Amino acid sequence: MAKQVADGLLTVLDIGSSKVSALIAQKGDGGELVVLGTGQRESRGVRRGYIADMAATEVAVREAVEQAERIAGVSIEDVWVAFSAGGLVSDIVKLEVDLGGHRVEQGDIDALLKAAGEALDPQGRMVLHAQPTRYTLDGLTGTPKPIGMHADRLGVEIHVVATDGSPVRNLDLCVRSAHLDVKSIVAAPVATGLAVLSEEERDLGVALVEIGAGVTNVSVFQHGVLTGLASIGMGAADVTDDIASAFGTRRAQAERIKCFHGSANMSPRDNHDMIDIAPISAEQGEEGSRITKAQLIATIRLRLDRLMQEVQRELKKLNFDDPVGRQIVLTGGGAELKGIADYAQQALGRTVRVGRPRGLSALPEAHSGPAFSTLAGLAMFAAADPVDLRGMEPQHQLVVRPTMGAMVKRLLAAFRSNY
Repeated sequence: MAKQVADGLLTVLDIGSSKVSALIAQKGDGGELVVLGTGQRESRGVRRGYIADMAATEVAVREAVEQAERIAGVSIEDVWVAFSAGGLVSDIVKLEVDLGGHRVEQGDIDALLKAAGEALDPQGRMVLHAQPTRYTLDGLTGTPKPIGMHADRLGVEIHVVATDGSPVRNLDLCVRSAHLDVKSIVAAPVATGLAVLSEEERDLGVALVEIGAGVTNVSVFQHGVLTGLASIGMGAADVTDDIASAFGTRRAQAERIKCFHGSANMSPRDNHDMIDIAPISAEQGEEGSRITKAQLIATIRLRLDRLMQEVQRELKKLNFDDPVGRQIVLTGGGAELKGIADYAQQALGRTVRVGRPRGLSALPEAHSGPAFSTLAGLAMFAAADPVDLRGMEPQHQLVVRPTMGAMVKRLLAAFRSNY
C-alpha cells in the first residue's frame, strides 16, 4: 500500500527511558479515536527521562514513527510529544477582572484569558500548559459557562504546568532532527490521567503513580485537574538492575526473569519453585546458577519497599494524606509486575488499582497495557486540543484586580521553593 498524507490524522510520541513509542490515530465518524498504526523501538539514549544521547534517540524516534506509518499506510509530518522527566511543577492560579455588574459576554471571557496569559510569567521556567479550568462569578467557583450571567467580578482558574527549559528544548531538538514538526510538548502526567482516570475520579480526588523505567511520577488530581506532582528518580529498570546484580546475570536476562517469574507478593510454594540463571559471560566454561522464586521476589520487594516509601513521602508533601475515599491508581511499565496492586495497597494503606489505557478504538493488544498509558492519553489530549493561554495575544484593556498579582507571585515563589 502506497503511503499518502491523510487529513484529520494525529500522531503522538512517547520517548521514555526504556522504549520510544509512536501512535497514529484518526477521529471516527462518531468522534471516537481510531488507532491506525503503532510503532515501538528500544530507547538507548534516554536516562531517567532526560535525553542523554541525541543521535541514538533520534534514530529510535525515526524508526518508531516509520513503523507506525507503514502499518497505517500514511505519511505524517508533525507529532505531539510527551515530556516525562522530573522537574515538573503544577499549580492553580486565579485571576479576576471587574465587570461592573453587566452580563458576561464572549468578549469578556476572551479578554480575561488574554490578560491571564500576559500575567503568567514563571521567570525563566518553561510553561508547558496554561489552561483555563473553570470560571468564578463574584468569587463563587465552579461556573462552567458564565456567558449571559450578571456579575461584578469575573474570574478564572488557570492550571499551570512548568519545568526547566533545557530538557524540553533538547527533546524538541531531538524530534525535529528526525524531520518531524513538534505541534506541542505535553507533560506526561496530564496525558496519562486522561487515559486511565475517569472524569469522576479526577473530580473526587485521586493519586496517579506512574512507574516508568527510570522515573516514577506521582501526581494528584482534584476538582477535575492536576493539582500537584512530584518525580522520583527510581523505576522499574532499577528492579531489573537489582536482579542482574544480585544473581550475576545480564540485564536482558534479568528483565526476562522479572517479567516471567517476578511478583510483588510471595507464597509458600515460591520456596520450592526453581529458576535457572544464565551467567553474564559463557566464556571459560562459566556455568549458570539456580535460585528459588522466593529469592527473586525478596530482591524485587527490597526495591519496591524503597519506592513505596518515597511515594508515601511525596503523597504527604502533596497533601494527599487523608486515606478516606482517596484512591491510588498505578500505571506505567512497572505496574505490569504481578501482584503490584495488592502489594501497594498494603504498603500505602489505601485502595489501589492498576490503570490501563481506555478510550481508543482498535488499540493493539500489545499496546493496551499500563506501559502505554501515556501514549494513549497523549492521543486523547491531542484530539481534545484544549485552550492554552500561551497562544493568545496580550491584552491590556481589562483592569486586573490587585490581589491577582499576589497570586502570580505565589506561583513564582512555589517555583523557586521547589527548585
